[in-house]
Amino acid sequence: MKLLAEAGRQARTLVTALSHMGLKAGDHVGLISKNCYHWIIADLALMMGGYVSVPYYPNLTGRQLREVIDASDIKALFVGKLDTWPDQRKELSPDLPIISFPHYPGNSLVEDGVAWEDMMAAHEPMTGFPEPKPEQTWTILFTSGTTGEPKGVVLDFNAPAALMDNEKQYGQVGIFNLSEHRFFSYLPLNHIAERIIIEAAAMLTGGTISFAENLDTFARNLSDTQPTLFMAVPRIWSKFQLAILDRIPSKRLSRLLKFPIVGPLLRNKIRKGLGLHRADLLFTGAAPTPDPLKDWFRQFGFVLREVYGMTENCGGCTVMPGEAVLAGSVGKPLAGVDLRIDGPEGEVLIRCPWLMKGYYNDPEKTAQVLRNGWLHTGDQGELTADGYLRITGRVSDAFKSAKGKFIVPAPIEWGFAENEYIEQVCVVGLALPQPIALAVLSERGRKTIKDEVEHSLQRTLAEINAGLAAFEQLAGIVIVQGGWTVENGILTPTMKIRRGTLNEKYREKLPLWSETGQRIIWEE
Repeated sequence: MKLLAEAGRQARTLVTALSHMGLKAGDHVGLISKNCYHWIIADLALMMGGYVSVPYYPNLTGRQLREVIDASDIKALFVGKLDTWPDQRKELSPDLPIISFPHYPGNSLVEDGVAWEDMMAAHEPMTGFPEPKPEQTWTILFTSGTTGEPKGVVLDFNAPAALMDNEKQYGQVGIFNLSEHRFFSYLPLNHIAERIIIEAAAMLTGGTISFAENLDTFARNLSDTQPTLFMAVPRIWSKFQLAILDRIPSKRLSRLLKFPIVGPLLRNKIRKGLGLHRADLLFTGAAPTPDPLKDWFRQFGFVLREVYGMTENCGGCTVMPGEAVLAGSVGKPLAGVDLRIDGPEGEVLIRCPWLMKGYYNDPEKTAQVLRNGWLHTGDQGELTADGYLRITGRVSDAFKSAKGKFIVPAPIEWGFAENEYIEQVCVVGLALPQPIALAVLSERGRKTIKDEVEHSLQRTLAEINAGLAAFEQLAGIVIVQGGWTVENGILTPTMKIRRGTLNEKYREKLPLWSETGQRIIWEE
């Protein structure tokens, strides 16, 4: 309770300090930092003071940060745990008021603006119990921009309130049914999933939030926390899998788990080692998680439940029922959510009480996606007879081959999930006779001899092509040099692949690779 009271005192003091800086209710205030408790306190202060929070991805380059700040109309910027603040700072206006978090060792030293500690010492906490109106703007969240410039999604206070009230009433996610509420925060807090399922959930349940200190301590921090709820993107679940397989080869692991005494002991050891021994709720999202990966984790008693949503609907659309998992789907709609499959492309449309107000200062793009009360998601999908939603790809990802056939790449890419030598894959092939898979080797793949990797990929390629129509079948797999990262612009801050960037990067090489007739090609 003392820690809770101290968090409240600091948040209230920040409200007074911001007011003394000349900020008024309704002003936009930016926030850039890796996850930490000062992030939460700053966000609390912005809500209590009636300000509009505009948080940014901490791994943005200086140019990217300048672009979203220019589009945000912020009056001040909180700056916290960052790896490259000096480079980011060079791109920003010297006149932008900055409030710096206390320094976290191992991160950039932020010496600009007003220090958090000085604000705490110079001001008294605000009094009273402010309560925002539902129609007030809560936050502006910038999307990661897979197909263009990021867009500022405007959400009012009604959005998270209605979504969490819905969860209290129907309990489809299960947040309020946990015996303990212990949360672990490591996905970017400016992302809607972390903002709702960690920050908002902890506030409403009285739970505790622990934070990953850095990448090197992530595994230890997670193990020390043993959260009761944990969410990860597919890439992280894949990394967990590869880490286990690096210690125990797949065949040996399967054999040991079948033994009556050794199996349960090994299963518990792995659960504890991952930090998920106490986790009652395990979620996966941001992209569909391949069923083979989810099936693999079931041998440890882990049920990875898909959640499907986006910033524009406050992260709330579908969730996989824990007791009725349907392979190949992302679950059933939340109560209050209407889903519809629209047009020849099969676009998923959603209607619910927690949709965004629109894109900030962009009525044209708002009108493109919000029509007659329906959000046009840009995802392709289908609804089963039992009401489950299957995501089959992105409308914008489909491309036409040289044969005039449209190819949807996502389902083809999911076929690589079982190959432990592949970490990233992207199917391309605009105007090529047949599509090609570009692939980045996993750490395990880089450590394995070339012949073994090629043999494994040949087998995977044959299995994938066996389930495809002739025009969809992959001509081959290209093992590209280097990785795809946020820094080189191929990944968004949420680790999604920018297909357009890859198409441009390999534009001249793709026709040559297509003509070789080789099934496995190594980029030189």
